[in-house]
Amino acid sequence: MSQQLRVGWIGCGRMGTAMVKRLIVAGSDVSVTNRTRSKAEALGELGAKVVDSPRELANCDVVFIMVSADAQLVEVTSGENGVLSDESVVPKVVVDCSTVSTETSAHVRSACVARGAEFLAAPVSGNPKVVASGQLTFAVSGKREAFEIVRPLFEQLGHGVSYVGDEEGARLVKICHNMFLGIVTQAMAEITVLAERGGIKRSSLLEFLNNSVMGSTFSRYKTPAFVNLDFTPTFTPVLLRKDFDLGMAEAKKLSVPMPISALCTELVVSAIGAGYRDEDFSVLLLEEARSAGLVMEPENLVVDDGLGLK
Repeated sequence: MSQQLRVGWIGCGRMGTAMVKRLIVAGSDVSVTNRTRSKAEALGELGAKVVDSPRELANCDVVFIMVSADAQLVEVTSGENGVLSDESVVPKVVVDCSTVSTETSAHVRSACVARGAEFLAAPVSGNPKVVASGQLTFAVSGKREAFEIVRPLFEQLGHGVSYVGDEEGARLVKICHNMFLGIVTQAMAEITVLAERGGIKRSSLLEFLNNSVMGSTFSRYKTPAFVNLDFTPTFTPVLLRKDFDLGMAEAKKLSVPMPISALCTELVVSAIGAGYRDEDFSVLLLEEARSAGLVMEPENLVVDDGLGLK
């Protein structure tokens, strides 16, 4: 069924590109567009059809969106050349994989419904390397019937898709996920600095941690960055701060105390203030080391990240 669907894709950044590649390999008929056309053209060389604007994807059955901010989501859906701007045709289902606020998601959902299109909020857990390894996961909310239409495509894109209910539930799930991501990374940074201050190599501590009941796919994946101080970005402190801000706003609205999350928010803000904007958010390790007066050096070891890709 999935190969019969005409798929449109808006947003060909690192994540969007990695995800489209999986659809192409799986045999899907994909048309793509991106604000910077050259990024889309790289996918055109792999077999995707490149179009100039989201408006040109209106005749697709399913249109995926992967953009970086609320305003961009509104622009590519309801904007002058958005996917909903053609008065004669709209997609059957619009699927947004971005991390945006519940308010913006609800606004876009209403715009889609008003035009006769279904809307699924489908934020993801992963980064381009996780996508390439086939371990991307989705939290999805919206009408169950729309979810079942898109499910085969989700299964091409990754290995786990969780339907979490109607409307904007998936947004809150993703925000909670990303806050946890930051909290775990800060905790890893603190114990790693403590161990190194006590004379333990980072690689030794993290090897023990990863082989214990406390180890996880995430801790193993971040181990090379911690050991070799390679902060090639997968997710930046600026984007992490955005998600902490979204989460803390939801916590205030729902009257949920979040003391650890509040502290981590400030630590991320501090890292950004120290100049870490474009590095991977695991650079929280360096900020923790600086606070402890510890100068770290790369261990320059080959470390398995657990994803099966080098």
